[in-house]
Amino acid sequence: MRSVTTFIRPRYGLAARFVNVALSLAAVLFYPLAVTAEPFGILVLGDSLTAGHGLSRQASFPARLQKALLADGLEVEVIDGGVSGNTTAAGLARLDWALASKPDAVIVELGGNDGLRGLEPKVTYANLDEILTRIRKSRLSVLLAGMKAPPNLGGEYGAEFNAVYARLAVKHGVRLYPFFLAGVAAVPELNQEDGIHPNARGVDVIVRRILPFVKRLIGERR
Repeated sequence: MRSVTTFIRPRYGLAARFVNVALSLAAVLFYPLAVTAEPFGILVLGDSLTAGHGLSRQASFPARLQKALLADGLEVEVIDGGVSGNTTAAGLARLDWALASKPDAVIVELGGNDGLRGLEPKVTYANLDEILTRIRKSRLSVLLAGMKAPPNLGGEYGAEFNAVYARLAVKHGVRLYPFFLAGVAAVPELNQEDGIHPNARGVDVIVRRILPFVKRLIGERR
C-alpha cells in the first residue's frame, strides 16, 4: 500500500514534514482499528454440565468448545453462562443478565435438573418456551441442546419430557441438538464418580459431536 507521506512533497519545508509525520502516525494508530473485528460471541446458557462441575476451567465445555473452534480457524469467544444446579426456571430468572454480555448466538443447555427433580414436563416446556421467545426477540440465533429424563421416572414421564425439546425447536424455528450427553451418558469411563457429570474426556466427546451444529449456528449469523 502506498505510504500517505508520498502525497506531500519535501519542497514545502518544515510544515510539510510535520504533516507527513502526523499522517504517518495516524495511519499506524488507526488503521489496525479499522481492520480488527470483534470475535463471534456464543453464550452458553446452561447448568453444571456446561459450567464444568468437578473440572478445571480449562476442561469445561465452553473452554473446550472455544479451543476447537479456534483450531478450525474461527474467531469465536464462547461465554460461560453455566450455573451449577440451575433448573429451567433459574435459567429464565437470570436470562436478561446473561444476555447483557451481548452475544451473537446462544446455546441453551437446560432441563437436566428439572428431570432429576421430577418436575412436570409442562413446567420445563413453559420455562424454555419463554427463554427462547426472549432470545429470538433479541434477534439472536439459537442452538437448543436437548435433555432426556432419567429412566427411573418411568416411560410415560420420559416420553413427555423428552418430547419438549423437539416441540420447542419446531415452534421457534431454532436448531436442535437432540441430546447434549449423546455418546457420554451411561458410559462410566467418560463420567465422574457421580455418574452424571462428564469428566474431561467426556467433555471432549460432547464437543466433538456438537461441533458441526455449532459451526452451522455461526454460519447462520454470517
